[in-house]
This record gives sequence, structure tokens and C-alpha cells, in this order.
Amino acid sequence: MARYLESVCKMCRREGMKLFFKAERCYTDKCSFERRSYAPGQHGQGRGKVSEYALQLREKQKVKRVYGLLESQFKGTFKDADRAKGITGENLISLLERRLDNAVYRLGFAGCRVEARMMVTHGYFRVNGRKVDIPSFRLKANDVVEIAEKRKKEERVHSNLKAAERHPHPEWLSLDKDALKGTVTRLPRRDDTTLPMHEQLIVELYSK
Repeated sequence: MARYLESVCKMCRREGMKLFFKAERCYTDKCSFERRSYAPGQHGQGRGKVSEYALQLREKQKVKRVYGLLESQFKGTFKDADRAKGITGENLISLLERRLDNAVYRLGFAGCRVEARMMVTHGYFRVNGRKVDIPSFRLKANDVVEIAEKRKKEERVHSNLKAAERHPHPEWLSLDKDALKGTVTRLPRRDDTTLPMHEQLIVELYSK
């Protein structure tokens, strides 16, 4: 599988906002975006007006990077959202939120989505009692996500949960800290997202 091997902080600077790729570091003065909030490159501070297409492309790139998808994965998710009933943009955000790696991060088991993806692929989680190691696994209402028994005593899990206390989990998820498990109480809605997104720009981009 293809991986992005360059500095992830450059992506935050390119998109003009924090994408929280480095967990707690992003909340300190060591954050690269805090020190240099302009785009990377020698012309980063001198960018002028951008076209409508550039705005649409940047929004798509931002959302794709937030959830850690490759281009083909993101396009496939958009097609699923377009085929579903309802508003395409809102469907897209809902499908992205329902990814297992995102739910793991939102529940507080991981410090960032990158770490959540790694933990899922390494077999840290069970969904409805069955091992699932696919980060893109799409959760449904009433699904239960829990830490595998042999992983429950790991310091990583408990330190992440403690750090996540200042960032409450969304309303579509319920968390049982003692049992180290979370439940999908309902499907996520547009207003359950925490990052500013303009999904209509993505719809317009793919509709061309």
C-alpha cells in the first residue's frame, strides 16, 4: 500500500489549518503550523488569488488528508455517497466518519488518525466480538468496538484515553472506559464533524 513518507506537518501548512497528524504535539508550541502557518516552499508566503477550481481541489485534498485516504479510496467513497439517498456531501462526511480507524480516534483509543490506522492493522480491535484489521471497515448503528483482550493493559491505550478527556467523543459514539469499548449509537451526521469542511466544493469538483 502506498504511504506518504514526507513531513506530515507540510500538509497542515499547505492546507492552512491543523490536521492533527501528531497527536499531543499539535497542541504545543512545537507544532510546525504554529511557527510557520504559511504554505511550504519558496513562494509559500506570496500566493495570490486562487481560482474556483483551486478552491475545490484544495478542499478535496484537505478532507482526503484528514481521513488518510489515497485518491482512489476517496473517489470510491464519493461514488458510494453519490449513490446513496440524501445529500451527497453530507453522505460523504458520514461515510468517512464511519471508518473504523476514525471511530477509534474519535473514541480516544488513539492520539491521532495515523496512530488509529496503525493500531487497527496490528489487530488491536474487535468489532462485535470479531477481529477486524481493516482501517476502512465501515461501521453500522449498534456496532461495538472494543480493545482486544491481550491489548487492554497496554500503556498506549490508557495514556491515549487520558489525553482524550479534553476532547469529548462525538454524540454518535458512546464510550465505556472501564470495559474499553465504544458503541455506535446512531449514524454520524454532518454536524458531528469537528474540522471545518466545505463538502459542497468537493461535490462540485467531482461533478465536472
